[in-house]
Amino acid sequence: MRAIEQVRRRGKTKDAVIESKDQRWHCRNRITLVFGSNELEDLNTYIYSEHSVEFRMVSFHQAKSKAIEEILDNCIDEFYRGHVTEIQTYLSEDRTTVIVEDNGIGFPLSKVKQVYSEFRTGSKFKDEECDKDGNLVRTLGQNGLGAAATCLTSDHFKVTVRHYNTKKEQTVKFSDGANKITKGKAKPFKGHSGVKIELKLSPEVYGNNLIDEDLLRKRIIDLAYNNKGLIFYFNKEKYCYRKGLFELAQRIDVKSSQLFGDEVYQYKTKSKHGKDVKGKIDLSLSFTLDAFSEERERFISFVNSTPTFDGGFHHDRVRRLFINSIKDKLERSAKKEKLTVADNDILVGLTFILGITMPNPRFESQTKRKLVRDPSLEKGIDRFIRNNVDRFLRKNKDFLELVMERAKSRHRIQVMKDAAKKGKKQKNKRVEKLLDANERRKRDQCTLFICEGDSAIGGLRSARNKLYQGGIALKGKPMNVSQASISDILNNQEFSDIMASIGLTIGQPAEPGRLRYANIVFLADSDVDGGHINTLLTNFFYAFWPELFAMGMIQVAKAPLFEVILERGRAYAESQTELEKIKQSGKKIREIQRNKGLGEMSPEAFKYVLARDQFTIIDVEDVQAAKRMLNICFGKESSLRKELLMDHHDSDEII
Repeated sequence: MRAIEQVRRRGKTKDAVIESKDQRWHCRNRITLVFGSNELEDLNTYIYSEHSVEFRMVSFHQAKSKAIEEILDNCIDEFYRGHVTEIQTYLSEDRTTVIVEDNGIGFPLSKVKQVYSEFRTGSKFKDEECDKDGNLVRTLGQNGLGAAATCLTSDHFKVTVRHYNTKKEQTVKFSDGANKITKGKAKPFKGHSGVKIELKLSPEVYGNNLIDEDLLRKRIIDLAYNNKGLIFYFNKEKYCYRKGLFELAQRIDVKSSQLFGDEVYQYKTKSKHGKDVKGKIDLSLSFTLDAFSEERERFISFVNSTPTFDGGFHHDRVRRLFINSIKDKLERSAKKEKLTVADNDILVGLTFILGITMPNPRFESQTKRKLVRDPSLEKGIDRFIRNNVDRFLRKNKDFLELVMERAKSRHRIQVMKDAAKKGKKQKNKRVEKLLDANERRKRDQCTLFICEGDSAIGGLRSARNKLYQGGIALKGKPMNVSQASISDILNNQEFSDIMASIGLTIGQPAEPGRLRYANIVFLADSDVDGGHINTLLTNFFYAFWPELFAMGMIQVAKAPLFEVILERGRAYAESQTELEKIKQSGKKIREIQRNKGLGEMSPEAFKYVLARDQFTIIDVEDVQAAKRMLNICFGKESSLRKELLMDHHDSDEII
C-alpha cells in the first residue's frame, strides 16, 4: 500500500473546537434532522372544504406539522393495538395551543418523564412483537424520537396520563423544552383512561408557534379516512368514516369514484434473528377519473396513516403494474390500429387514493414522506393488482376506449406536426396547374375556383376577371380524407396543389392574412357526381381547417343547367322550375340549351357564373352535428350510411 504524502505546513495550525451538546440543545438547534424543513415551503396537496376536496398549492411548515402529528400518531398506534376508539383535538383561537386526548389505556406513570424528555424511549422497538393473533404489530412510531422531540421544542408541554391497569392518573408539566419539569401527585381517576397532551411550540425553535388550522384539520380528516370506525373530534367537529379511503374518493368526485380493491395480504417470513413470523398488510386502492382533464395523475397515499407526500416504492409499484395491465389489455387493439399506448394515455386525469397498513414500514427519514422497498409489500402489491385488475377492466370498458382515443389523438397530433413540417416545404412550391389571379398585394380580394375537370378550367380561363379570380382543376373525384392517412393526403397531388395554391398547411390553423385567396369556391357540374365532388371537398377542408367555414370562405357556385337564347340577350336557369318561369315570362325564346356539364357551357354562361357578387356560403350552425354527419357520410362505418338512407327512405324526408 502506497504511503500517504506528508503535507508541509507553515506556522502553527489551529485545532478544531470539539464540543458535546445534550439532546435538548441538539433537538432545538437541529430540528430539521428530526422533523424536516423548518421553513415554509410550497406543497402541492389538497384541502378539505365542507363536502369536497380542493387541490391547490399550500404554504406548508414541515417541522411544525410533524411536531403535532407525532402526538396524534401515538394515539393511532394505540388504536392499532385495539385500545382507542376516540381521539379529540383542540386548537385555541389564537392558534398557539394544541390539545390532543385519547381514550386508550395510557402507560405506567413512572415512565412519563422518560417518554417525553428522552430520545430512544418508547414501546415500539421490538420489530418482532406480535398481536394476540400472532401477526406482527403495525405501528407509526418506531424510533422513540417523535413525542420527545415535540416536548423538547415546546415552551409548554403538559401531559396527563390515566393508566387503565393501575387506575391512577398523573400530570407532568414540561416547561422551556423540558428545562423545568413539574410532576403532580398520582391519584385515582374516574371516567375514561388514556393520555391527554397540551402543548405550545417554541417560537425560538420554529420562528413562530402559530398552527395552520386548515392543515391540522386536513391531518385529522386524513386519519379518520385511514382508520375505519375510529371517531375523531377537532374543535367539536366530528369525523368518522366506515368505508375508509373509498369515501375520500367519493368526496373528490362522487360520480367517477370507484373502489379498485380493499383486501388483506398475509405472509410468512423470517425475522432478522431467524425466527418464523407472520404478518398482514392491508391494501386499499380507489380511483377517480376526470376524462376531460389534461393534467397528469395525482397520488394520495398513506402508509400506516402517514401521508407519503414524496411517494416512494408503493407509488412506483402500483403505477407500473396498473399501466402494464392496461397496456396488455389493449395490445391487440393497439396493434390493429398501428398505435403505441403511452403511459400518459392511461394516467392523465386519474387520481389514485392508496392506503397501506403494514408491520415495520421503512421510510427514508424521520419525516416519513417517502417509503423504501419492502419485499413482503412488493409481493402483496403484485397479488393485489393481479387479483383486482380484471374486474376493474370489465367494469370500465369505457376507460379502455378513452385510453385508445387518447393514443389516437396523440398519434394524430404527432402526424399533424410531421405534416406541418412537410406542408411548409410544399407551401412555397410552384403549382403548374394553377391559373393564378394576377393581383399581388390585395390578395384578400381574390377568389379561387376549384373546378371539375380541365374543360371547365378552359372556360374559366376566358371568362374570369384575371386580376382577382384564379382557378385550379380537379382530375376526377378527390380523395375521401376520412378513410385516408395524413401521409396519403400529403402525397395526393391534387390536395397538395390546392393547399399550396391557397397557402394552407395541414396541422396549422388557417390565418386569413397569410392566405393567398380570401374565398374558395367549388365549381362542379350540376349533377350527382358534381354534388359528390363538392361534399368530398367540404369534408377535406372541414377536417383540417373548420375555421374557414366560420369565416365564410368556403362557398359553392351553381352552374346553370339551361342556357336560354332570347331574341335579345340570354337567360339562365339552374333548375326545371326556373326554366318554366322563363318560358312563361313572355320573352321570345330562340333556343334552349341544356348543359350536361361545365365543359358544355358557353363563354357567356361562364361569365354569368363568375360575375356574381357572392356565391352560396357553406355555413355550419351546429359543429357537433356537422362532424357526425361527415362521419356518417365518409367514415369507415358503412352501417351508419345504411341507417341514414333507410331513415330517409322511411320518412321520405330530405336530410
